[in-house]
Amino acid sequence: MHNGVPLSAPIQNGDNAQMPAARKKAPPATPERESDGLTRGAHAYRKIRAAIQGGELKPGERLREADLAESIGLSRTPVREALARLVSEGLVIHDATRGIMVAELDYSMVTELYYMREVLEGTAARLTAQHASDVEISILEDLCSQYEAASAAGDGTALSISNRHFHDTLYRCSHNRYLINMLTVLHDALSLLGTTTLHSRERAAQTLQEHAAVVNAVRARDPDAAEAALRTHIRNAQKVRMQQLFTR
Repeated sequence: MHNGVPLSAPIQNGDNAQMPAARKKAPPATPERESDGLTRGAHAYRKIRAAIQGGELKPGERLREADLAESIGLSRTPVREALARLVSEGLVIHDATRGIMVAELDYSMVTELYYMREVLEGTAARLTAQHASDVEISILEDLCSQYEAASAAGDGTALSISNRHFHDTLYRCSHNRYLINMLTVLHDALSLLGTTTLHSRERAAQTLQEHAAVVNAVRARDPDAAEAALRTHIRNAQKVRMQQLFTR
């Protein structure tokens, strides 16, 4: 005892006063993930985006959180996150009357999309002629051969897949990551147009010639010719698309 205070008693004043033990902070919450490593919001986004691109969810169709959550097998929270992301990308819109729905493209929007496609893909063809390796050019030639085989077989699905592989490969051969990102966003919007224009046998045959013209210019290392050939290809595709959509 010292002045009536036990020597073992903690000092309660001054700089050396002992403070109550701080509570341990709980670790920050982390998003729940699926078996593939994606967050549930990202998983819902991929599922809904794929359904829009594949035509399962059509332009103008209402999107109800509860229905989507049930079909995907998730709660409504990740579905809500996914829809917000799709709204920011323009694939989904908020309509004042009908609520959340898959976006619809009108005449002006389709025209604007094809204009940007001509500019961006023309640039990709120009850069490919400048930067593609001999191996990459041979891959483009192989893809033309695969397209020709699908065309001869009259396989519309194989034609569509082969056509997309050709364009995707051309983008990568440009060796410009920013251009590739912009083209990816553009093609997400183009998916709202629905089925491919290649169901027309005439257009399918014409496309083969147009692809070959692009590859020949790339093989010749002629950037001007490659860009011009690709721009012609996109303008011809736009003409067929506009006839499909607006002259019925």
